[in-house]
Amino acid sequence: MISRAAAKCILHGVGRIRVLHPERSAIPGGVLLAANHISHFDPPLISVAARRPIDWMAMRELFVPGLASAWLNAVGAFPNDRKNVDRASVRTALQRLKMGRIVGIFPEGGLRAGEHSVLNGAPFHPGLAAIAGIAGVPVLPCVVLGSDRLYRKQSWFKPRNTPLWVAFGNPLPPPSHAQRSQFKNDFAVSMRSLVEELREHAGVRDEDLPQTPQERKPAKKN
Repeated sequence: MISRAAAKCILHGVGRIRVLHPERSAIPGGVLLAANHISHFDPPLISVAARRPIDWMAMRELFVPGLASAWLNAVGAFPNDRKNVDRASVRTALQRLKMGRIVGIFPEGGLRAGEHSVLNGAPFHPGLAAIAGIAGVPVLPCVVLGSDRLYRKQSWFKPRNTPLWVAFGNPLPPPSHAQRSQFKNDFAVSMRSLVEELREHAGVRDEDLPQTPQERKPAKKN
């Protein structure tokens, strides 16, 4: 609670956060939240927007002994080896889901922008459907936009200047093994639909879609 309150104060201080369908994040029981990934600020931003605490599957490199690791464990995050099949991480995710928790994952497997983003039809990790199917829990699609702008130093010196968006989709039922191919299509369609809804109702423009840190750098003055 303290960590969420701190993140909320910081993010609301630097950004204008718009949340679409926050009530969908209040779905009870075990839920697998799956979001696109554009910056390291995504987990706290989505956690601030959601109406339930989220246990994030985070990259193992963050869990080095020290303050950061202690904080991640305190907020319910757990490590995942992105370079290999991490059975321990999958077991932890299944345990948390069985306990009725929301487990947050980024099925793109890392930061993705442009044509490499799931929002533009890029493929995502098949583990999403597998975990949801084994656990028998719904998948909650989530789109986050704008957080890649927080890599720019000037974003932190202009209060409430950076537009940030989070949108939650309708939960997708857990797929059986035979339904996984269709699930991939349903998830992709849901993510694209959320982007279109953000365009229509929340003022999202082409320049607000995921971009690389290099693209977000301000142009050099001549």
